[in-house]
Amino acid sequence: MTRQPRPAARILLVDAFARVLLFRFEVPGRAPFWVTPGGALDPGESYDDAARRELVEEVGLSADPGPEVARRVVDFVSVEGVPVTADERYFRVDVDAAEVDAAGHTELERRVMTSWRWFTRAELAGWPEAIYPEDLLAMLDAPAVLHAADGG
Repeated sequence: MTRQPRPAARILLVDAFARVLLFRFEVPGRAPFWVTPGGALDPGESYDDAARRELVEEVGLSADPGPEVARRVVDFVSVEGVPVTADERYFRVDVDAAEVDAAGHTELERRVMTSWRWFTRAELAGWPEAIYPEDLLAMLDAPAVLHAADGG
């Protein structure tokens, strides 16, 4: 099976109560699952810029994407049915509070992102539906990643 590369920026959006925002996806033929806000990079877009754009589009929040705290390379089938190898970079954004404004959601997002909610750590650990990334709790505890290109 040929997989398409899919560079993506994802957001760990954490509120003042240490809860993380997740979106519930319902895709025909698949069990429902929850994921962090974020998505694929546009051509020529940096991971930081994509994180900033996705935060506005999916949450309605204009904010600095925060530090990159994790990277994950994973194979999966996208919601459009395309086999991909995703290179996902995770950025942490801490906010006092945020209400999701779905006005920026695409037609596809409106169809498959059926709901969203803030999750406590305890809820993440025992939730009955799949949550991606699987190591979300560890990512929430991770310090910022420094890259050699950034002088780190």
